[in-house]
Amino acid sequence: MNREEKIERIAKERETLENSINSLIKDRISHIQIASPELMPFGWRKSGKGRTVWRIVEEVIGQNLEKYGNDYGFHSVVSADSEVGVYDFEFVLEEGFKSFVNIKSAVYGGRVNKDDVSKADGLIAFIENNLNCNLYVATFLIKFNADMKVELLKCIVCPTAWIPDVYVNPSNNGNLQSAKFKNISEMIPRTNEEFLKILKKENKIAKLGGRTKIKKTIADRIEDDDYIKEVAKLLGIKIPNY
Repeated sequence: MNREEKIERIAKERETLENSINSLIKDRISHIQIASPELMPFGWRKSGKGRTVWRIVEEVIGQNLEKYGNDYGFHSVVSADSEVGVYDFEFVLEEGFKSFVNIKSAVYGGRVNKDDVSKADGLIAFIENNLNCNLYVATFLIKFNADMKVELLKCIVCPTAWIPDVYVNPSNNGNLQSAKFKNISEMIPRTNEEFLKILKKENKIAKLGGRTKIKKTIADRIEDDDYIKEVAKLLGIKIPNY
């Protein structure tokens, strides 16, 4: 496939995946009972955060996709073996094309932060080994209700390669982070190859300590010609006379 065909297939699959998951939410798993007012008479308190109950919610999502996937257009849905890998389940919507989903949660109405997507090193290796497969981030917007149920409001699906603000945090174990993978209107259509090139560059910058540290280091070591050449090459920039 040429670039336009790859982009078109990702766009179509993204929309179908999002619609299918949202239909599943509406039909079967819109409310998940975590506790009861009797067990927790003072409500959610500190547990009213996405991470607190997310493992249970993720398991509910994964198991229902596996069991009822055929009813929602999936040819197959297989959960990942690892809990700390790049994806949570693989799926097939169109025969001959296997894709993957990384499940995330976000509390509805919460603050917008840069959230972890995946370890950059692991993500790079995964994409290199699955260059013809698509990887998506599926973000479930959740709400903590007074009856001690977690309500799944909707799911937003973003192709990982289309994340607009690609950033690898040097001080957070080299995680790819983004504040905009829930904003469909801001996604930047890319192929896996195009995204991989950007991600590798950002990962190299992170390994050097990040842009702020690099700028300071260049200023401190401006007389070291070899170092200036090395940094310029990693950053993909040209410095006059080097």
